[in-house]
Amino acid sequence: MANQNSTSESQEIKQIICIKWGTKYGPDYANKLYGMVSRNITPPFRFVCFTDDTTGVRPEIECQELPPLDVTMPTNTLGKWPKSRLWGEKLGDLTGTVLFLDLDVVIVDSLDPFFEYGEPDDVILSYNPSNPLERLGQTSCFRFKVGSLVSLQEKFKADPQGIADKYRFEQRFVTRNAPGGVKLFPKKWVVHFRRKCRQPFPLNYFKVPKIPEGARIIIFPGDLYPSHAIEGKYNKNAANNAKDHLKSITEPKNLKKPLRHLRHFILPVDWIEKYWRE
Repeated sequence: MANQNSTSESQEIKQIICIKWGTKYGPDYANKLYGMVSRNITPPFRFVCFTDDTTGVRPEIECQELPPLDVTMPTNTLGKWPKSRLWGEKLGDLTGTVLFLDLDVVIVDSLDPFFEYGEPDDVILSYNPSNPLERLGQTSCFRFKVGSLVSLQEKFKADPQGIADKYRFEQRFVTRNAPGGVKLFPKKWVVHFRRKCRQPFPLNYFKVPKIPEGARIIIFPGDLYPSHAIEGKYNKNAANNAKDHLKSITEPKNLKKPLRHLRHFILPVDWIEKYWRE
């Protein structure tokens, strides 16, 4: 497919990549991600989706085959280990620096600073707030140079299940084993929706989740997608209104941790629709 954003080689092209495999995310996720990127970046840029199914993907997106990796992916693990396909010596026809984005992020401000931060050869991850006592990166948004993570892939290929069992998440494996170490983007640039956007209890029943000052990308780890947040659902199985949510506190699993259940409620988030669109 011809690249509609290509320019002469004398101009530096910002390269954004994503990966889509299986059926968890439909083509609409790739299409919306492209739309958000195109509205929040200074051209020229390339947007490449590595995928096993191009059906329904908008023509502006460069679809390339999933990078080959002949291993059995780990089972019963929380990490997204198929991302390890991106760590090889080659990455389709791409060379140089690339910015990886998860399919389910919401972009709310310019991506340009992600290409200006640090040095071109740096491996730069987003800050992960889940373990504040551990310097841990987040791979929902991270930047690296094609071919710079080959040693990670070789370690992973030697014992995929063992690596997954030891590190649990691929971002911990990358953080601790990337050649030369990793840097982290400023904390405020990439924010966790549940941790930084939703209101604390009891304000979560009266005030809509907010976009934190300085945020550029909102990430949605776990079983909460942007579509759920738009509906006012904390996850795919949650109630979308306060009355039903409060009523379900009598369920055995919620009675064990009632405060946790009360905290796990959000009002419908209409601002997501403003950004999360084609």
